[in-house]
Amino acid sequence: MINTVPGQVAHFSNNLPLQLSDVVRRWTPQEALQGTAIPWLQLARVDTATGFCSAVYEPSLCFVIQGSKTVQLGDREIDYQAPSYMANSVHLPVLGRVDYATPEQPYLAVKVIIDPQEVAELIIELGDKAPPAGTDYICSEMDCGLCSASMDVHMQGSLYRLLSLLDSPEDIQILAPLARRELIYRAIMGELGPRMRRFVAADTQANRISRVIDTLKERYAQPLRIRDLAVAANMSESTLYHSFRQVTRMSPLQYQKKLRLHEARRLMLTEGLEAATASYRVGYESPSHFSREYSRMFGAPPRADVTQLRGASTATLPA
Repeated sequence: MINTVPGQVAHFSNNLPLQLSDVVRRWTPQEALQGTAIPWLQLARVDTATGFCSAVYEPSLCFVIQGSKTVQLGDREIDYQAPSYMANSVHLPVLGRVDYATPEQPYLAVKVIIDPQEVAELIIELGDKAPPAGTDYICSEMDCGLCSASMDVHMQGSLYRLLSLLDSPEDIQILAPLARRELIYRAIMGELGPRMRRFVAADTQANRISRVIDTLKERYAQPLRIRDLAVAANMSESTLYHSFRQVTRMSPLQYQKKLRLHEARRLMLTEGLEAATASYRVGYESPSHFSREYSRMFGAPPRADVTQLRGASTATLPA
């Protein structure tokens, strides 16, 4: 455990990366993505390298504890190796690939789902102590919705304190929210903090686009009208299009299509809907058009893809 003495700076062990991997391996004895006793905390283990898989990332902090991974967001690739983390500010369709993993040295990751409102409230509380926006980041675009950084010893210690609560479930109700708040604080005060700040500050383009994304996520099955989105965001259509591409690395139409296809896949996989029914549910008028776009995105027709997913032990692992 990490001990602190009141009034003194915490002393962090040099073995924190090993301690983090030990606790994640203990709670993921087999290859899986699994929930925990903490509702917003998930753990992942992958034993072999993978090809690119498609997924939708929600606002979260994702930590790579062991192994390495590549995430493809539109035309941008983000490579990260343990110990590192990603800050995801909005819902984003991505492709992900585990680059290195073996049964002896599996890929291990931790996902902490965050509420952007919680980020905004903490930034307000910090006031002038929160770092101003800068430009020296792994993602060269300041408003890119997904970016990564190395975990420093303070972030590792915060994450270890959160994971340690899994061994003391009686403490989770009180201490888990405090541990998540500490992680968010470390992220805000660290390398990615200025970028996170831009997505919750009301007077920024990034925040306006985050609201547009929320609208698209809620209304993905409805026809896309850029003019209506621009009016609601108080932006011109050209500014909306340009800013949307900065955040998501894709156009609004491409973003909507990916959301539709992911939701159709979920409906077929979890609710047993036929492809035609699922396609109409998510807004497609032509089942054949839906099947063609589904095949291009997931690499197989709907029926074959869902059958394969149902038989794969790692079908629910994130990208």
